[in-house]
Amino acid sequence: MTGAPPPQSTRAAILVPFALVTLIWGSTWLVIRDQLGIVPPSWSVTYRFIVAGLAMVVVAKVKGERFALDTRGWAFAAAIGLLQFCLNFNFVYRAEHHITSGLVAVVFAILLVPNALFARVLLGQRMGGQLIVGSAVAMAGIALLFLHEARTGPAGTAATIAGIGFTGMAILAASLANVFQATPTARRYPMMATLAIAMLLGAGMDGAIAWWLTGPPVIEMRPSYWAGILYLGLAGSAVAFPLYYRVLRVIGPAKAAYSSVIVPVIAMLLSTLFEGYRWSPLAAAGAALAGVGLVIALRARRPNR
Repeated sequence: MTGAPPPQSTRAAILVPFALVTLIWGSTWLVIRDQLGIVPPSWSVTYRFIVAGLAMVVVAKVKGERFALDTRGWAFAAAIGLLQFCLNFNFVYRAEHHITSGLVAVVFAILLVPNALFARVLLGQRMGGQLIVGSAVAMAGIALLFLHEARTGPAGTAATIAGIGFTGMAILAASLANVFQATPTARRYPMMATLAIAMLLGAGMDGAIAWWLTGPPVIEMRPSYWAGILYLGLAGSAVAFPLYYRVLRVIGPAKAAYSSVIVPVIAMLLSTLFEGYRWSPLAAAGAALAGVGLVIALRARRPNR
């Protein structure tokens, strides 16, 4: 008797884009921190998704996808634009005004919890025992990383609470957008064209919020700022989101959210290379547990509904 086939989440067609998304998003935290300064956060988010949306329009045109959405399609794109490309990123950028990018990345790893809960409530997807074990191991690692970042971070108690609060709101918005991408509605429409519309709608919402909160657009002429906008818009958004959403539709929101578990580890490794970050035993143990939890979870089979 032959054994059951391996879960789809261990196949190269899933692991390669999963790894690429994780590497890209692990690097974006350093770039986002460089964006904080002269330009208000909401305007930086606006510029990012104008770049991303225009790039997605080009990709959709090259792929021959049509932009003719019906009323339901426009509502879906607007929901993704609001949740993923407006609220999520506005909250993240504001969180980094209060706490370190490393702590924001670590807290964001909790995304797998609401992803799993929303997937259960809205999609009827259950977490199997192995996935629960992997999640528990990973969360133990994240707890150690959180302790390390909280101890070494320069922010006071009030700033830390505010930063974690903003990150929590970003997580909820991103999680709902993730689960919406796994619904039958999402599969009815061409992904690239729908994402292009969602990003441009999100950019419009970002611009409206930015103007309301801070006034007219603010431009910074520093070359590294605009290099960061291009990197975040092209690699961090136009490349990463289509890859991530394709993975999510195959392995489900809970497993896909494991990218957020490894992202802070990648961010810390990059910080080691470029910023002289020094690992503590606590941080090393947390990173190791996060990695073990990832392996356990991705090897879990997707349970029946």
